[in-house]
Order: sequence, then structure tokens, then C-alpha cells
Amino acid sequence: MTTQNVTIPALSGGSFSAYLAVPSTQPSAGIVLIQEILGVNQNMRQTADDYAKEGYLVLVPDLYWRLEPGVQLDSEIKEQWAKGFELLQAFDVDSGVEDLKASLAFLRQHPSSTGKVGSLGFCLGGKLAYFMATRSDADANVSYYGVDLDKNLAEATKIQKPLLLHMGENDEYVSPNAQASIQQELKDNPLVTIYHYEGVSHGFSRAGSSAYRQAAAELAHDRTLAFLKQHLGSGVIQGATA
Repeated sequence: MTTQNVTIPALSGGSFSAYLAVPSTQPSAGIVLIQEILGVNQNMRQTADDYAKEGYLVLVPDLYWRLEPGVQLDSEIKEQWAKGFELLQAFDVDSGVEDLKASLAFLRQHPSSTGKVGSLGFCLGGKLAYFMATRSDADANVSYYGVDLDKNLAEATKIQKPLLLHMGENDEYVSPNAQASIQQELKDNPLVTIYHYEGVSHGFSRAGSSAYRQAAAELAHDRTLAFLKQHLGSGVIQGATA
């Protein structure tokens, strides 16, 4: 596996940086890995590396580039967590989705890509992964504890490719009523799979954080790998469960 920083032209003009992890097995299916409110931090880069070791070509775009390029925040430092929320409030979702579409195109055109590319996001990224399912032609999409999905269910009719949702039962940012609305609206859509994880909160898959819960995180990861293998294929998938 090799890693590098790359520059991607934005559809609206300008350009932004992204972290790219390239597996040793090629050609490979691609994943646009979508940041939390914390930017392209060490956790996101490590997650990219982990998926690259599973045989995927992984790109993590800097979606905050219009606000402050190169943001890297730590969820365990109170002031940095607060800054993440400030950036979230200023973040333009529509522009972010356009940047993700540019990232999708970049991966599809990459020399070591099979052309199959999906998205996978956490928190804010989980919300954006849902929008990639409704607004882009990504081949598959995975949302971990996506926020505000209940406020955007009108777009659910536009889902054209498989979508996997991971939701923590005690997510402090996605209320039980919100989760019930999401479940009710999407339960009959054959393209959507929803998993609920008992007793865990927002960020349960964020390794190294106080929210991390190993059993739930590993189960969700195994389910994600199986989902990606089914819908994207890959070079060499290790540790996937069917």
C-alpha cells in the first residue's frame, strides 16, 4: 500500500486536496471516504489505510477547503470538538456534494481503478453518503450515524444504488423519533439496508475515542466489507463476511 496527497479540480472552479491510499492489489474498486466534522484527521487517514489494506483504492477529500484547508481536529479535545461544530454550521452541503462528485470522477479515472466506486462516510460524512445515494451515480453508499437524514427523506425516492445505514441506538445527535422516521420511510426500499446497534452512541466506530465500542464497530465493519464486496467487488478482500 502507498499513500499520497493529490489535488482534485472542483466542478465549480478552484481545487482541493485529498488523501489517497492505493492498495498493492490492482486494479481496485474505489471508495470516496467522507470526513466527520473533524476534517481529514489521523483517524480518517488510518481508516483509509485500513480499507486500502482490504484491497480498495481510497480517497479522502478535504471538504472544508472553502472554509479552512487542512483541518485536522481531535474529538477528545473539547475546544477542537467545538471548532468542528463551528465549521459544520458554516459548511455548505450542496457544495460538499459537488466536491464528492468530483472525487468520484477522480477515482473512476484513476489508472488503477476498476471504475466501480462507492462512498462511505461518518457523522457529517454519513449524511453526505446519503446524498451521494440520492444525488450521484456512486455504485454503493455506506452511512455511519448520518445526521439530519430524517430532515431529507423527501430525497429517498431518488435512491438508485444500494445504500447501507449504520445507526447507534443511543445516538445523541439522531433522536429515537428521527431514527423511527428514517426506518419507517426507508424500510420498504429494496436498495436500503439499515442496521441498529444497541447501547451505543454517536461515533461508536471512531477508534481511539471515548465513544468507541469495539464489538459494535467490528460488526459494522464486517457488514460494510461484505456490502462493498457484493456491490463493488475489489482486488483482494481480507476478513470480509458474507
